[in-house]
Amino acid sequence: MELAEIIKDARKAAGLTQKELADHAGVAKNLVYDLEKGKMTVRYENILKVVDVLNIKIEYISPLGNRNA
Repeated sequence: MELAEIIKDARKAAGLTQKELADHAGVAKNLVYDLEKGKMTVRYENILKVVDVLNIKIEYISPLGNRNA
């Protein structure tokens, strides 16, 4: 599963809109939109803010992580 899908699925499962997720993470709404569309021009520290709010383990989204753990 790609990062964009992981974030979108987790946001929907949490019952959050893009704006609500952005507000909780302290980032702009368009950043969440860009993440969900797979635009990888987003700074890593902002990705970390978003995945933290969604309780996604960084190991799960890291290309070096073990997704089966």
